[in-house]
Amino acid sequence: MAEERQTPVNPTTIYFYHTRLTRESYEEWKEYKFPGHILYGLPLLEKYGIRPVMHRYKHFPSRLRLMLYATREILCCREPYDVLYGTSFRGLELVILLRALGLYRKPIVIWHHTALRTSASRTRERISRFFYKGIDHMFLFSRKLIKDSLATGKAPAEKLQLIHWGPDLAFYDHVLQEMPDRRPEGFISTGKENRDVDTLLQAFCATEEKLDLYIAPTNGGIDYRQIIEGFQLPETVQIHYTDGVIPYLLAQQVARKSCIVICCLDFPYTVGLTTLVEAFALGIPVICSRNPNFEIDIDREGIGITVEYGDVEGWINAIRHLACHPEEARRMGANARKLAEERFNLEIFSREIAESLLEIARMSPKKRTFA
Repeated sequence: MAEERQTPVNPTTIYFYHTRLTRESYEEWKEYKFPGHILYGLPLLEKYGIRPVMHRYKHFPSRLRLMLYATREILCCREPYDVLYGTSFRGLELVILLRALGLYRKPIVIWHHTALRTSASRTRERISRFFYKGIDHMFLFSRKLIKDSLATGKAPAEKLQLIHWGPDLAFYDHVLQEMPDRRPEGFISTGKENRDVDTLLQAFCATEEKLDLYIAPTNGGIDYRQIIEGFQLPETVQIHYTDGVIPYLLAQQVARKSCIVICCLDFPYTVGLTTLVEAFALGIPVICSRNPNFEIDIDREGIGITVEYGDVEGWINAIRHLACHPEEARRMGANARKLAEERFNLEIFSREIAESLLEIARMSPKKRTFA
């Protein structure tokens, strides 16, 4: 059972907005069934004097319906709070525009998963610049994303903050404790967002190494099942189609492997980061697409091997190298775990978030949400 913490007498209160089930996930976290980093620090904020009001999540295929629902929930919330803290601005667009207009008075802090961009359309660019006036503070995953955002001129440097996002070590340690006799073997790929399944399967079909691929049939307009069915796969490659958010079950599968492979498409954000930090926590080396938006330099830190986007030959060489050099692979895994313990973990980034939220809360009006 996770450690029980006492709430301070006069805590700062945040409205916690997440784009997935929150209350249920938080309860699962208490039983080591859900990793706290996917809750963006929520489980540990209370020890810093921050109490959450949790958004009642509902899924809507339509973005407009999501915005209308989220706006109603937030504006009709009867519990007083000091700051609106969102893990994304998806669904918060109308509230942010109200903030920009001066009609919503609470500070808004969000995670921005990509760099801010400049629109080719003058009208859209003007709307975008006005929109970002409604966000008081943004957390980003890397200095590269911050640098690219600053180049747009849409937000000053003091609004953008690097957070050292990392894994919930206690969650993964519990997973490992439940598997005392594990003997890691083979490669594994998890994750579903913008994965380059074509390159990955070409590479593994050219080797005799074992791969277990866990992926959704479709995601974000990509039909992975169709891509996979275009291959004549050897017995060494096993496909497992997944559905929903199942981090605990996937963590158990990942812990049984000797290497994690993260083959992604070229998109301008930290694609594959969740899988990467899982490797840190479990002490497993990675082969990963060379994403310049990561805060971590995988090669320099000695935690794995990176390969250029779409480079099948590079993937073949990396797979064979780690398969033929198990001692080097184990050293990489040890380096990854050390990196998590020292620089990237739930404790560290929760503290960074808490410090910012407490400072921003001091600017918050204490009575009404609207002017």
